[in-house]
Amino acid sequence: MSQTRVPCMMMRGGTSKALYFLADDLPTSPPLRDQVLLAALGSPDPTQIDGAGGANSLTSKVAIIRRSERPGIDVDYLFAQVVVDAPRVDFGQNCGNILAGVGPFALERGLVAAQGDVSQVRIFMENTGKTATAVVQTPGGKVNYRGDTRIDGVPKPGAPLIVLFDDIAGSSCGELWPTGQQQDVIDGVQVSCIDNGMPVVLLRAMDLGISGYESPAQLNQDAELKARLESIRLQAGPLMRLGDVTSRTVPKMCLVAVPAAKGAISSRSFIPHTCHTSIGVFGAVSVATACLAPGSVAAGLARLPAGEQMQVSVEHPTGEFTVEIKLDNGGVAGCGLLRTTRPIFDGHVCIPADVWAGSHKGLC
Repeated sequence: MSQTRVPCMMMRGGTSKALYFLADDLPTSPPLRDQVLLAALGSPDPTQIDGAGGANSLTSKVAIIRRSERPGIDVDYLFAQVVVDAPRVDFGQNCGNILAGVGPFALERGLVAAQGDVSQVRIFMENTGKTATAVVQTPGGKVNYRGDTRIDGVPKPGAPLIVLFDDIAGSSCGELWPTGQQQDVIDGVQVSCIDNGMPVVLLRAMDLGISGYESPAQLNQDAELKARLESIRLQAGPLMRLGDVTSRTVPKMCLVAVPAAKGAISSRSFIPHTCHTSIGVFGAVSVATACLAPGSVAAGLARLPAGEQMQVSVEHPTGEFTVEIKLDNGGVAGCGLLRTTRPIFDGHVCIPADVWAGSHKGLC
């Protein structure tokens, strides 16, 4: 046969979409695995017309799941960002939106048994070496996807899914503040480089001569702004212990401003060269954390609630993203997120057999 059929499930997780694979259904060789993922999504091609990708970084993602052998952990989760228009698969970051689908996928595939009306799935995130717990509704032992919970960026409501993070500070860079301070100056612009689950460079929009309330389309058309952001990003990479980030999708760049509505802060996130219509999960966690740091560029702009357990609302172009943060002695002790997820199809994705002829299990 000319095509290899690889089992997978497409799921929406939060405000992103991905192909979810069992690790055993993919090649064990990383270079060959990456070629399979490129073919499955249809990269490199700006339309991804010959694959399952949606021609957008939010819909060109992959989750690779395996039963874990780690004590106290149910499954290992490896996230892959498949670049749309280049033959590259980036494993240098995590994705909290796609993480929202990992628990339900593990239950659907029988990697974890349901524990009653609510099931907890302990997840090891291979990209960062950190752990999280997904709290999934499983009435009657089956994953429930229907409910009244709405999240901005998703048109229909779904069942609430809680993701509780263990310590994710410095997950990619080794430290919450990888440059050693809460504020730096790059190209004459004050920035804050933070990593609380996602490496992010925060900049005040007004310092770049804009309001921070522009639409993604307006910002994506501003070639001068994007060139300035990329110059800062390339210099921030080594300062954040990420090395040369020319070909990487981290760090993310995030413009912040005084909240426009009832949130804590307004954001415009670039991932890393295109303005996001919302904001990524871990990006929102890092931005929310920076709001609590008195020396960051976000602190003077943020309007924060009181208390030792606060909900920090990060406004974005299509709504807001609420991060629940628990404080202990003035520091961040933990955080959690509310997401929804839904399976879109469950079957096989076809790739050319000359890319991969299949495994010993006879996938072709």
